[in-house]
Amino acid sequence: MSEKCAVCPRRCQAARPFSAAGAVELPGVCRCPYNAVVSGIGLHHWEEPVISGDRGSGTVFFAGCNLHCVFCQNHAISSGCSGKEFTAGSLRELYLELTGKGAHNINLVTPGHFVPVIAESLNDPLPVPVVYNSNGYELPETLRMMENKADIYLPDLKYIDNSLALRYSQAKDYFEVAAAAIDEMYRQTGDFIIGDDGLMKRGVIIRHLILPGALENTLRIIEYVAKKYRPGQVMFSLMHQYLPCGLVSEENYPELNRRITDFEYETAEAALFASGIEDGFVQDSDSAVKDYIPPFMVSFSSKESDNVQIL
Repeated sequence: MSEKCAVCPRRCQAARPFSAAGAVELPGVCRCPYNAVVSGIGLHHWEEPVISGDRGSGTVFFAGCNLHCVFCQNHAISSGCSGKEFTAGSLRELYLELTGKGAHNINLVTPGHFVPVIAESLNDPLPVPVVYNSNGYELPETLRMMENKADIYLPDLKYIDNSLALRYSQAKDYFEVAAAAIDEMYRQTGDFIIGDDGLMKRGVIIRHLILPGALENTLRIIEYVAKKYRPGQVMFSLMHQYLPCGLVSEENYPELNRRITDFEYETAEAALFASGIEDGFVQDSDSAVKDYIPPFMVSFSSKESDNVQIL
C-alpha cells in the first residue's frame, strides 16, 4: 500500500495503515485501512432480477465510502469503518462461503477504496460471476486493477448536474469522473450477456436514483445514456426507492426530506420509455419503503431470455 493513497478520485494522499487494529482514528476520506472492512454479508434477493435470480446474490457490504452522499440509504455502513477486517485470503474464503450457500454471483458493494486487496483476492477465478457494485465515483486506473476479475459492473450515475453533486456529495466533478469510469467498465466487459437461466453473466447495468426536486437531472441522465450507448450494450435501471435517509431532515437538506411525487416518477419513466433505451429495469412506488434495498418490480429488455424471473 502506498504511503499516500490515491486509489479513488479524491486522491486524498492519506497514509492508510495496513490494519485498523490499535488505531484511534483512521485518516483519509474513506477512514478505512488497507485491509478490507466488511460490515455485512448475505444472500441478497432485492437487486435487479438478472443479478438476484431465485437464489440471491452473494453480497459483501464493505464499510466506508469515498462519496458520503447526505441521503445515503446505507449511512450506518458508509459513514464509518465498523465491521470485521479481511485480508485477501480471508476475503476469498468469504466468497466461497457465499457460493457454497447457492449465491448466483459475488456482489461487492462499495468496493472502490479496497480495490488493491479485493483484486488480490480474485487472482484465481471464482465459480460464479463477480459483481462490482459502485457509487460510480471511480478512477479508470483503479478499475483496471479489476480487469478480468469483475464480470459485471453495477455503477450508479447519480448526477449530471454537478451543482447537485457538490451540494449532496461534495464532488463537483462527479459527472465527468463517473462517465469516464463507466466508459472503462464497458470497455472491460463489452456488451451485456444474459444467460439461458435469465442471469447476467457479463456487462454493465447503470443505476440512477431519482431525487426529489431533481427531475431535470434525471431527464438529462436518461438522455445522456440513450445517446452514449446503443441498445444491447448496457442496461439501465431507473430507481424509485428514494426515502429521506442519512443526514436528511427538516433542518438539513429540507428539499430532500420527502419521497418523490407520482408526477416526478411518471415523467421520468415516460422519458425513459421514449428515449430509445431498450434494456433495463424500473421500480414502482412500493419500492420506497424501509426495507434495506427494495425489490425491482419490472424488467424490460430486448436481450433477456423468456425465463427471467421478475421479483
